[in-house]
Parts: sequence; C-alpha cells; structure tokens
Amino acid sequence: MTIVRQPTRAGVRDAAAKIAAILPPTPLFVHEINGVPVAFKAESLQPIGAFKIRGAWHRLTALDADSRARGVVAFSSGNHAQGIAWAARRLGIAATIVMPADAPRAKRESTLALGAEVVDYDRATESRELIAARLAEARGATLVPSFDDPWVIEGQGSAAIEAVRQMAEAGLGSPSHAVIPCGGGGLAAGIALALPDARITIVEPQGWDDMARSLESSWIEPVGPNPPPTACDALQTKQVSSLTFDVLARRDAKGIAVSEEEVAAAQRWAAERLRLVVEPGGAVALAALLAGRVAVEAGMLVILSGGNVDVAAFGAVLARG
Repeated sequence: MTIVRQPTRAGVRDAAAKIAAILPPTPLFVHEINGVPVAFKAESLQPIGAFKIRGAWHRLTALDADSRARGVVAFSSGNHAQGIAWAARRLGIAATIVMPADAPRAKRESTLALGAEVVDYDRATESRELIAARLAEARGATLVPSFDDPWVIEGQGSAAIEAVRQMAEAGLGSPSHAVIPCGGGGLAAGIALALPDARITIVEPQGWDDMARSLESSWIEPVGPNPPPTACDALQTKQVSSLTFDVLARRDAKGIAVSEEEVAAAQRWAAERLRLVVEPGGAVALAALLAGRVAVEAGMLVILSGGNVDVAAFGAVLARG
C-alpha cells in the first residue's frame, strides 16, 4: 500500500523558512472598507507577479539530485508556469510547461524568458494533465501539479505565515478571517493549514465555482458542462483535488462566487486605492468584499494573488470605470 504524503502545518512553516531565505515578504497594505481596516497581502508583487513562486520553490528544493537532473514537467495557464520556471532556473533544473494555446501573452512570454520549454495544448479539446503525465513519463521527469501536491500546498501557505507577523506589526492582531482566491485550492488549503484559528472563505468566478459547490455538498463536484467565459484565466480549474478539498472541508471553509463585473470593479478599486495592478483571478477575493458577498470585519486578511495582466485588457477594464 502506497502512503500518500499529506500537507501539514509544520510543512508550511518549513516552506516559509525556505522562502524567507531567498525572498523578502510581499507587502501588506491596510485600507479601510466601510470604516473597518482590512489587510491586503499583495502577492501580485512577487518576482513572477503571483504567489505560485512559493509552492514551486518548496517543491523543487525538495527534489534530490537525481530527480533534479531529470527535470520537471508542469501544466499551467501561466502563474504556476512562471513559478516553476523561476525556481527551476535558479536551481539549474530543466523545466517543461504544458500551457493552453490561448494563455495570456504576458504569462507565456515570461515563462519562455525564464528558460522553460512551453508545449501548447487546446484547452477545449485536450487534457493538460494527460499531456504532462506522458511527457514526464517519457523523460523520467518529476510532474509538479499546480495544486494537487503536498509540497505545493505547503509552499503557498507561507504567504499567511508572513501575514501573521505583518498584521501584528500593523496593530491588527492575528488574522481571524482569510478571504482567498481559489482555482484548484492550493493557496486556500495552504493558508487554512497556516491559520488554524481563522475562518476561511474561498472565492471563485461564477460558473467556475466547483470548490464552493463541493464544500457545500461534502463531495468533489466538477465544473459543469459549457462553463461561461471568464477573464479569470488563472482560476479555470475544472475539478479540484482531494488534497485541497479535504483540507478545506475539515476547516469548514465557505465558498463564494463573483461576477465578471464585480471582478473588474475590484481591479479598478485596487488600482485607485492601493495603486496595485491585480489580474482578474487575483482580484476575486477583493471583489467579494466590495460586492457585499462577504461582510467586512476586523481581523480580515484578503489575498491579492496575482498581477499578471494583459495590458490591453487591463486598460479596457480601467476605462470602463
């Protein structure tokens, strides 16, 4: 019987120590909403523009020398791709990324610039998981999923370890409620492990809210047929994993879905009030607060998970304001 490694809070602390050794903490901004100070963790200001660098670094540094020599394979629409490419280049590991042909140009170009090989696939007709698994098997490489991996989950949770100290320094106390963007749930599960006493709310785009429905029904439900188009390319996960679902279900996490217009409004708010460029998927947690879908309260930590925007699309969003 194969024992599957589970993500742990101790693993999150280990990941945080590893990441602190190579990267400064991302900034924590405090801004009032309805008269209540809210903490915003700007993962959009990571070197690759997203939190994914955390899980990638924790996972790749856990590989032994033989595994590093055979390389890694990942699949991603862009942010995980860049995280893997960044960590692989720093560690001298060959990286291959299976990426949708319609991925945002900025994310594709950044991944290539970091030295990774990119293999295209059709998001509508092909399985990225299958393509990546076949590549990894053929090359003897390590497959690094974007969320279905205990090291990746632990690495993402390191953002909350930083936030605990930053909120205390800002006089806000410990986080009592974390609101987190969710695709496959790696970031949310990691933060849930890091903050055992905080309430957890995950936020997804409407029509792609499979984690919210899974948590409500107590079993994993995939995204339905013909899901609507969304600007939140980073959150287009058709089915979450048992690893992330189990962590969030044990913590009684709640799920919220937000509309495309609410996401765009959150992007404009972040630009105007925080002077931050936040991509659509990175703005969903903020969107839930601004739209009143999550009540604002003291001790709230909101994750702005990424800032890799298409310049033309972001300009159009700002112009609509």
